[in-house]
Amino acid sequence: MSKADYYAVLGVNKGATDDELKKAYRKLAVKYHPDKNPGDKTAEEKFKELGEAYEVLSDPQKRAAYDQYGHAAFDARKRGFGGGGGGAGFHDPFDIFSQVFGGAGGGIFEEIFGSMRGGSRRSSNGAQRGNDMRYDLEISFEEAALGCEKELSIRKEATCSQCNGTGLAAGSSMKNCPDCGGHGQIKVGSGWISMVQTCPKCDGTGKVPERPCASCRGSGRVTQTVSVKIKIPAGVDTGTRLRSSGNGESGVRGGPAGDLYVFLHVKAHEIFERDGDDLICEIPIPFVTAALGGELQAPTLQGNKRIVIPEGTQSGTVFRLRGMGVKNVHGRGTGDMHVRVIVEVPRRLDSTQKEKLKEFAGVCKQDVNPMSQGFFERIKNWMSGNE
Repeated sequence: MSKADYYAVLGVNKGATDDELKKAYRKLAVKYHPDKNPGDKTAEEKFKELGEAYEVLSDPQKRAAYDQYGHAAFDARKRGFGGGGGGAGFHDPFDIFSQVFGGAGGGIFEEIFGSMRGGSRRSSNGAQRGNDMRYDLEISFEEAALGCEKELSIRKEATCSQCNGTGLAAGSSMKNCPDCGGHGQIKVGSGWISMVQTCPKCDGTGKVPERPCASCRGSGRVTQTVSVKIKIPAGVDTGTRLRSSGNGESGVRGGPAGDLYVFLHVKAHEIFERDGDDLICEIPIPFVTAALGGELQAPTLQGNKRIVIPEGTQSGTVFRLRGMGVKNVHGRGTGDMHVRVIVEVPRRLDSTQKEKLKEFAGVCKQDVNPMSQGFFERIKNWMSGNE
């Protein structure tokens, strides 16, 4: 699948300054933010694309690499095996958004969407969106590569079943707050220095229950442990964040629930190493197999695969198994498995074995070890040229 030009994504020219990049990103990120477009998959993908484009173009080194190589600069498979770095390594688009708009602690980010740490906005009738929640989940290497389903146990503020979230005792109703007289604000201070602040008794609503619910004490919520099922797609990695809409804390007085954000942490594997969507596996082979050739059963996530070892195989030789890597989490194909063979030198030889090796060495001609022969010839030529 071809990717759009990063400059075109942000709607800027290639000579755009840092300020122009940030201005373009801010405008489009607000427009396509998932919280402003609930359920709109097109807007969600556009939001991710904007974050990726801004991350690259706002970083001088990444921008220079992109200008020279295009998208291939961030594709490990196109750079070649061992090209370094685990693929593109892009950050979560929500983290990029948070950084540009001043973080999750305040500023425009809270004004527009509310904060994951509790910056929910309140309506005039006291309805308030529930706080977003974070859950850190450790999964196995196989679960990350192949996908799975997990059931989480979450302790959170949930809607009170006794009063259905109203905070009222049976037969009770709301009344004007006695502290602020129903205005929702109180004046604090004295003399010529004073200020107006939100009334702490009614949280700025101007209303309090005549008789609060005995179960939740008028808050409309109680602390409960609930089970939440989440589906983890194939191809995720450490740092991936999954969003479970509506599974955060319950809203106050009819407000919508917050969201649950699950941050994944993938355990290391005993055999495989991951490089983007590719997998790497090192397998030792006997030097006899390397010299004479043979077969090797290589482990993959899909089971063992047969590899033919040609005679004369050198230590460090890499065999590529196409499509035996990890499925791309964005649906952009599947990576490969790279099997690197390490020729194992025998140890603890007995006298008979040593004698046999000496006999073998005695009958070897120069063409048996052509790499060594060529190397020492280059040394000889170099030294004679410096005399």
